[in-house]
Amino acid sequence: MRVFVAGGTGVLGRRLVPQLVTRGHQVTATTTSAAKLDQLARLGADGVVMDGLDAASVGEAVADARPDAIVHQMTAISTTHAGKPDIKHPDRWFAITNRLRTEGTDHLLAAAEAIGVSQVVAQGYASWNGIREGGWVKTEQDPLDLLEGTAAHVGLKALRHVENVVLEAGGAVLRYGAFYGPGAVDDQVELVRKRQYPLVGRGSGYSSWVHLDDAASATVLAVEQKVRGVFNIVDDEPAPASEWLPHLAACAGAKRPRRIPVWLARMLAGDQAVVMMTEGRGFANAKAKRELGWQLRHPSWRQGFQEELA
Repeated sequence: MRVFVAGGTGVLGRRLVPQLVTRGHQVTATTTSAAKLDQLARLGADGVVMDGLDAASVGEAVADARPDAIVHQMTAISTTHAGKPDIKHPDRWFAITNRLRTEGTDHLLAAAEAIGVSQVVAQGYASWNGIREGGWVKTEQDPLDLLEGTAAHVGLKALRHVENVVLEAGGAVLRYGAFYGPGAVDDQVELVRKRQYPLVGRGSGYSSWVHLDDAASATVLAVEQKVRGVFNIVDDEPAPASEWLPHLAACAGAKRPRRIPVWLARMLAGDQAVVMMTEGRGFANAKAKRELGWQLRHPSWRQGFQEELA
């Protein structure tokens, strides 16, 4: 297949492109910087500079590539694009990413429609943001939490936009768990080592994780099988912060994280951090395993963190 990867130099794109190439697909991958075209060439892709927020740029890049499938992995979360991580103000930190998930998604879908591409696979998110009702682990049938009234709402609403428009167009949305793997948790590990990533309250909120290579392999399967609908792409072990954060610290050779009360965390880090740490809901991966035939190389963050940080 000819596969167009929008966002080929991000942390997931860099793992996805080689997997697609290895399986015999012809890949065109985009970057916002001409300086990264050589990197894409080394990964085996035809690189193209594209501005995901410019409809003409997107339309031209897609038309020139003539793909059979489009994979939407455009974000702008790196410090180069978004500056220093700011969990207290995710609306500011994710401002460009939110636009890529709204305007950028619309541009890609318009470009796909213009040349008759029916297969679109887009990046979603499923780590701690399941609806805060009932059990601690959610399926694709459960709604996502939009945290209305908080600074996180605009970003979570942008993710809902991705799901709404891509599903309406007959595509697939892969709700990835929190990424770990090469380059994905460097900022978090640095904070953990400085003891600046504390547990909040009892740390009872659940999160789901996924290794970048597993996220990439699920994406390849979704493209090849031309699936539709929503899939949770997470590992086998959703877990509370009270388990995964101390383990991450231990694997990083850091001291055990401090514990702070909810009121202080809300003041210092904002509502999103408090919800994630105290009320977050993780996700189940049974549908992806069953319908995609997905097999994880890293079934649990427990072993995965050790392998990555050893």
